Amino acid sequence: MSTFVARHKPDWDELGSLIAKGRRSLKRLTPADLERLEVLYRRATVQLSQVTTRTADQSLIVYLNGLTAGAHSLIYQPPRQTLFEGAVLFVAQGFARAVARTWKSHFVAAAVMLFGIGVGYYASLSDPLCAQALLMPGDSRQPGASAETLLRALRSGREQDAGTKTLFASFLFQHNFKVGLLSMAAGILAGVPAIYLMLYNGMLLGAFIAIHHEADIHTELYAWLLPHGITELTAIALCGGVGLALGMAVICPGSVSRKQALQQVGHDAWRIALGAGLMLIGAAIIESFVRQSHWNTSTRLAFAAMTAVLWVAYFAAGFWYERSSPDRVT
Repeated sequence: MSTFVARHKPDWDELGSLIAKGRRSLKRLTPADLERLEVLYRRATVQLSQVTTRTADQSLIVYLNGLTAGAHSLIYQPPRQTLFEGAVLFVAQGFARAVARTWKSHFVAAAVMLFGIGVGYYASLSDPLCAQALLMPGDSRQPGASAETLLRALRSGREQDAGTKTLFASFLFQHNFKVGLLSMAAGILAGVPAIYLMLYNGMLLGAFIAIHHEADIHTELYAWLLPHGITELTAIALCGGVGLALGMAVICPGSVSRKQALQQVGHDAWRIALGAGLMLIGAAIIESFVRQSHWNTSTRLAFAAMTAVLWVAYFAAGFWYERSSPDRVT
């Protein structure tokens, strides 16, 4: 056996150096290195088989096992992604594909929110007390407020400096993300709190719209609301959809246990939570720097239309990626 070891030791040393080089970074291996790695790996597997039948030397067997396992991981396992590569893949596909896999719960959450908007809108038009009960006390935008008061509120904040707007964006993100996290986390309680939050937030928005419509303010309202609202409301609906998906895992786990069902939903839930958080950051920035800007109404509406097209195209691409390549991505 000593002659066998002496004859093959140079190949094993070369294989070990290639494995060490590849583990530091697979990109360090040239095409010639990769070809040589595969040749030496196949030789080592044959030699391992010979050693296991000819000797009881466990140290040699363990050594060759380690070499073949290390080479196998470099040849057959997918290359490890860097943090940057994983982040790019997540933004490009991972988030949208997670939404595509759970689209039904997001659709229901969006439908509940839209229903809440309708309820809040028509209830506020028929009874001003409903709007007063929904909206924050002390806000000048209350039922019966004059058009001048409402327009003044819509146009306020445009003269603020960049530092103040950045601080405001931070506050907005924290508030909206808390609402989103609450919608998701509360979903484990059979999804009921998530439905309530979607409905309540929709009613708030409906009451707000009704107050401005009563004062005959339409175009400027939507130019103020939609640039950030499209991104923000989409993110909130996605958070609510995660809550509903968690609720369904509790109520109807199917053929698996509730723990397993929640784990399955959790694979996509964290991706959607992260993606929705990024959307809310973007919405907060838009709300501070676009809504509080001196852009005219047509420019604001054009910007809102652009964001709507962007998100529709992005999530449509997620459905396409999911159908054409069903393997999960980061």
